[in-house]
Amino acid sequence: MRQHPIRAFMLRRRAGIAFVLATLLLAVPSVETFGQEDLVERGSEIAARECSRCHAVTQVGGSPHNKAPPFRDLPRKYPVEHLAESLAEGIVVGHNDMPEFLFEPDDIEALLAYISGLARQPQ
Repeated sequence: MRQHPIRAFMLRRRAGIAFVLATLLLAVPSVETFGQEDLVERGSEIAARECSRCHAVTQVGGSPHNKAPPFRDLPRKYPVEHLAESLAEGIVVGHNDMPEFLFEPDDIEALLAYISGLARQPQ
C-alpha cells in the first residue's frame, strides 16, 4: 500500500524538522549548565569577598594566612560537601583569628560549587 505523495512529503518534512531541532538542542548548552555557571560565579564572588583575606581562593598563589589552606586543595583532601554543615552552623577552627561565618543555604551551595570546580580546572 502506497502513501499519498503529500502525506509522504509531510512525514519527511516533520522528520527533518525533528532532526534539526534535536541537533540544535544537543549543540546548545542546557539551562542547567547555565545555572551551574551562575552558581559557580556567585561562589567565586563569595570566596573573594569573605575568604580571600586568609585563603588562596584561585588556582594559583599561596594563602595570605599560613594556617589557611588554599581552596584548590580542599577537594583533594576530602569531600567538599562535608563543609556544608560547618558553613551553615559557623566554622570554628583551631586558630583564634578565623572569623566565624554563618552562610545562607544558597550561598553554601554556590561556595561549594566553586570550590569543587577548582579541582576540575587545570593548574
